[in-house]
Amino acid sequence: MPAEIDLTYTGNLRCTARRISDGQSLATDAAKPHGGLGENFSPTDLVVVALGTCIITTLAMVAERHQLNLSGLSACMEKEMATTPARRLGSIGMTITLPLGLSLSAVDRDRLENAARRCPVKQSLHPEIDVRVEFVYPPGCLLPVEEA
Repeated sequence: MPAEIDLTYTGNLRCTARRISDGQSLATDAAKPHGGLGENFSPTDLVVVALGTCIITTLAMVAERHQLNLSGLSACMEKEMATTPARRLGSIGMTITLPLGLSLSAVDRDRLENAARRCPVKQSLHPEIDVRVEFVYPPGCLLPVEEA
């Protein structure tokens, strides 16, 4: 069943969205430089949030399948807007810091990095949006490669 969401324009360049299935809601604002209130995430902020949370959720799914504990993982997101040929997202950067105490083999590291590239939101973004994902591995996180 598709997700159904009601949208309402409430004035002052603010919109509210309500998921019909459970009534959860959120508001968006245009940024202050664009005449909005700037009190809530902007629509393009939500795209960045969607990408970041999708990547983290996808990583968590892979980690659970391979008995890796990612509790404490954190990420920082940034966005840059492009103005040509139209105002749109130009680039999104994400730095993912893995938790202290986590031990990863080279195979685990590859699994996580590949999963980040395959999250559904990333696959849904226009290819002209430059998406950069960087992993930060704390000291001792990566296990030495075993020699054959």
